[in-house]
Formats: sequence, C-alpha cells, structure tokens
Amino acid sequence: MTQTSPPPAPVTGDTPSPQALRRPRLRVHRAWTVAVVTFVTLVGSAAFASLPGLLIDPLHTEFGWSRGMIGFAVSVNLALYGLTAPFAAALMDRFGIRKVVACALVTIAVGSGLTVWMTQSWQLVLCWGLLVGLGSGSMALAFAATVTNRWFVARRGLVTGILTAGGAAGQLVFLPLLSWITEHHGWRPAAATVSLAAVAVVPFVWFLLRDHPADVGLAPYGAPEFVPKPPPATGAALRALGVLRDASRTGTFWLLAGTFAICGASTNGLVKTHFVPAAHDHGLPVTTAASLLAVIGVFDIAGTVASGWFTDRISPRRLLAIYYGLRGLSLMFLPMLLADTIHPPMVLFIVFYGLDWVATVPPTIALCREHYGESSAIVFGWVLASHQIGAALVAYLGGVARDSLGSYDVVWYTSGALCGIAALMSLVIRRRPVAVPVIAVAG
Repeated sequence: MTQTSPPPAPVTGDTPSPQALRRPRLRVHRAWTVAVVTFVTLVGSAAFASLPGLLIDPLHTEFGWSRGMIGFAVSVNLALYGLTAPFAAALMDRFGIRKVVACALVTIAVGSGLTVWMTQSWQLVLCWGLLVGLGSGSMALAFAATVTNRWFVARRGLVTGILTAGGAAGQLVFLPLLSWITEHHGWRPAAATVSLAAVAVVPFVWFLLRDHPADVGLAPYGAPEFVPKPPPATGAALRALGVLRDASRTGTFWLLAGTFAICGASTNGLVKTHFVPAAHDHGLPVTTAASLLAVIGVFDIAGTVASGWFTDRISPRRLLAIYYGLRGLSLMFLPMLLADTIHPPMVLFIVFYGLDWVATVPPTIALCREHYGESSAIVFGWVLASHQIGAALVAYLGGVARDSLGSYDVVWYTSGALCGIAALMSLVIRRRPVAVPVIAVAG
C-alpha cells in the first residue's frame, strides 16, 4: 500500500549522514485514495438499490397496484442498470470517470425524489424504472472495474473484492434504516432519504476522484513504470457496440454472460427484491426480514473480499463453479426455512448465502480481463447487462408467480436449479492460452 521515495536534499551545507540517506519516507499511493472514494460512492449507491424490495407491500396497499406491476417497474430499473453499464464504461473513457459518476448521482437523486409525488403506476416506471435505472447503471460494477484497471496492477483481485463489497456495506447501513422509515413514516420519506444520499456523495466524487494515475503524475499501483494517459476515446456508443460484436464471436463471452444472468436472477432479481415480502407472507415482520437481508450484507463483505483474495491465487473457473453450486443448494432449502420467527437454520442460511452473494464478481472480472485485455471493462459491462436482464426477468416473474400461485416456492426451486446449471457452465470456460516465446537454437 505504500511506496518509498528518497528524503529531500537538506537546505543547509551539511552532508547528510549515511543513516539519513538510507531512511525511506513512506507515502500512501494515490490509488488507495481513489479506491476509498469509489468504495464510498458504491456504499451510497446501495441506498437506492436497497429500497425496491421494501416498496412492494406499501405500494400494493396504498394504490392497489399488483405485485406484478410493481415488479415490472423494478425489472425496468434492473434491466437499464445492466444495459447502461457498457455504454457508461465507454463514456468514462471519453469524458472521464468523475463527470460520468457525478451526473449519474444527480439523475438518481431526481428520479428518486420525484417518486414522492407519484400517483400512477406509469410514474413509478418512469421515475424508479427509467431515471434511477439509468443513473445506477452508469455507476455499476463496470465503474469499479474501470477504476481497478486504471489505478492498479498489483492487488487487482483484492481491490475488486473490496469495491464490490461496497454495495454490501451500503446494504448493511441503509436496509435497516429504510425499513424503519418505511414502517414508521411511510415509503415517501424513505424515497426522499435515497435522493439525499445520492446528492451527499457528489462532493466526494467531484473533489477527490481522479480519472487516471497520470493526472497526478503517478504510475498505477504496482506498475514498474509510468503509464501515459490515453487520449479520450471518441464514439463511445459505437465503441461499446464494437466491443460487444467482437466479444460475442467467442464462446467464453456467452458462457460468462449466461452464468452472470443466472447470478443476477438468483440475487438482485430474487432475494433482494422478493425475500422481504416472501418472509412477510410467512408472518415475519418487515423490519425483521429487512434486518436479515442486511445481515446478508455483513457476510457478503467478508465473502467478496475473500473471493478477491482467492481470485489472485485460484482458478476463477473453479471458484465460479463452487460459488454457483453452493448457492443453488441453499436456495433449494430456503422454502422450508421461512417462518414467523428467526430460528437457527434460517440464521445459517443467511450466513451461508451472504458469503456467496456477490463472490462471483471478482472471478468474473478476472476472466474478462484474461480474455479481453484493454476492452475488459466494457466487456464486463455487457456481461453485467446479462446479469441485470436475468435479475429483471425474475423480479417481474417472481411477482407474477406470487400473484398467481399465492407463494414464491416455485421461484426458489427454479432459481436453485439454474444455479446448478451455472456451475457446470463455469467449468466449460477455457483458459486463455499464454503465448510462449520461440527460442531459436543455433545448429
């Protein structure tokens, strides 16, 4: 985390001692400051990611909207979150990280704030689905991947894990708060809190975040030499589409996109959106259910950071197979664990599922980097788009299933089976061959 530099020359005419010449001066690399700001930004972004699951019952009660209708608005949000990510990664190459993220936060604040005055379901789709979806997608995990790729050469897996855990940390902070506000003061103050949280992060981004190490005259952390800042990449949309065209010609892309779609379906689309209302169906108070979801965030932090550490040392393909397999087993057992009180098996599920929640992100980013090099952040943006499309489908279909069948059981079982398929798909991903230099032997 530190780098050394020689001490400054003395201003007096005295000759410095050998001990003074050998004594290093420690200085924290600027990359870690950028990582901290990115982490804080992702923590703040978790506020608006935490609210949709808490809105389903209050909006259903106040307006009489079906859970399927509310789930549709959430699905638009999740889909745009993913589809915006690759274009946002290209825009960051064109206009810089700081400008894109600041604009995204303002868009989120406007969208969330306007929901306070909505009276029709289409307004929920417009404000929470469209505006918040576009804003959140512009600072999704592709944002973390871009920061990591630019600022770090060493410790990339670990930093990716830490930044990914930012969302879990925000979930831990905001879920209990938003659930308490929703239960005691209604959903409108909760939506206003999300808007204020987005605004509060803007100054950190604008004054502390920097686009590239060259902006402050440094090499990336762990790089052996200075890396010049590349010129702004024009044609952001065309570049994003061009990267998609090239990546889609490889089987690895479709395997990564398919597994990550299942990842989104079994996390954001299913558990984050429907766990609270499903638990409430079994008599568990909303605040208690939201607290359990927040506890998942506690263990998610540990699991994601550990996954980043493992990614630097173990094959990412094997890690993904293990993560998806274990997640599928846990979802198969969940319908038998839901009850009107918290009991030890449910606590065990929360701990187990939390460790696995987004542990898939560091190895997925590592595989994108391994196969697609400098375009890996944009490729990961498209892979993330598949994640959110999977999440959007289950967010909508889960609500439809609840309206039609009266329970979520079939959704839990189906998602568990899909995770098993994702585990098998992970093992099929091939390792990118490493070019071996040919050594000529004189005869």
